[in-house]
Amino acid sequence: MPDAVRLEVTGVTRSFGGRPVVDHVSLSVAAGRVTCLLGPSGCGKSTTLRMIAGVERPDAGEVRIDGRAVFGPGVNLPPEARSVGLMFQDFALFPHLTVAQNVAFGLNGDRAAKAARVGELLERVNLSGYGSKHPHELSGGEQQRVALARALAPRPRVMLMDEPFSGLDNRLRDGIRDATLEVLKEEGAAVLLVTHEPDEAMRMADEIALMRGGRIVQQGAPYNVYNAPVDKAAAAFFSDINVIRATSRGALTETPFGAFLTPGHADGGEVEIVIRPQHLKIDFDRGGRGPNPTAQDGTPARGTVQRARYLGRESLVDFKMDFDGSILTASVPGVFLPKTGTALWLMIRRDRCFVFGVGR
Repeated sequence: MPDAVRLEVTGVTRSFGGRPVVDHVSLSVAAGRVTCLLGPSGCGKSTTLRMIAGVERPDAGEVRIDGRAVFGPGVNLPPEARSVGLMFQDFALFPHLTVAQNVAFGLNGDRAAKAARVGELLERVNLSGYGSKHPHELSGGEQQRVALARALAPRPRVMLMDEPFSGLDNRLRDGIRDATLEVLKEEGAAVLLVTHEPDEAMRMADEIALMRGGRIVQQGAPYNVYNAPVDKAAAAFFSDINVIRATSRGALTETPFGAFLTPGHADGGEVEIVIRPQHLKIDFDRGGRGPNPTAQDGTPARGTVQRARYLGRESLVDFKMDFDGSILTASVPGVFLPKTGTALWLMIRRDRCFVFGVGR
């Protein structure tokens, strides 16, 4: 049985100076699940989060938590009445309070109950024994865990997180994200996390809502959003891409890599065939000939190496293609550094290509 919807946002809209910043955004998050609101800076992610929290008033729409309207016609509950936890990228810890006092700040009840909850959470975030320290005595990762414990202390129904890991050192970030995700799942809150980093969204989310220009353009499980992008921009947001432009004729598009099926595109219409660098296959030149065509990889096309660089886990090789002088980039696991000017043959995985009409 699926988890009950904890947070439901319907048609939320906000404009500034007559310009829509958030344009009819709708999404839902179930209890114990993580949805990442992903998109470039300025696309409306943080404004959406603030409206759900109650610190920004929408122009229209509805926000429900556990089926109860916290914003809608005739309703606008303040943040403290919404049962939401908030975490920001600067952690916003009180410098004059100890760790224990920071965590206890939003708690009600008697002293013993508060102390028990603080102790439970500090143990859960691996900070037992840190209660008497002040924020300036902690590392960035430790401060982040204190901020998480403080946000979780009142047992919020919904946890809202705005770029909470962006201030952390890259070497620490993955471990902190994994530990945070484990604690959030244990607490069972519905989590909406704002990020501009696709890797973070792929690592943490049960569902990704991809946002652009104030709208959600695609929603789904990370696997589906990555492997079935709605348009070229969605594909490019997650990774580098190669684009081959051609013309569709009779539901077929001829390219130097062979013919592609392009049903649904107008006869004579321009199409773009998009493929990620890791799905280009490289083969050696055999006296001016390449490998034989295959059903999976199509027809090979020759190019010469323009640049090769090693990035640690993989190598990137740029090719200038013989057929039109365009540049295509292939990634290869490990070390592969052919010399500039080397002739090699490329083949592209048919099942890994995306075909979009020009302008899509």
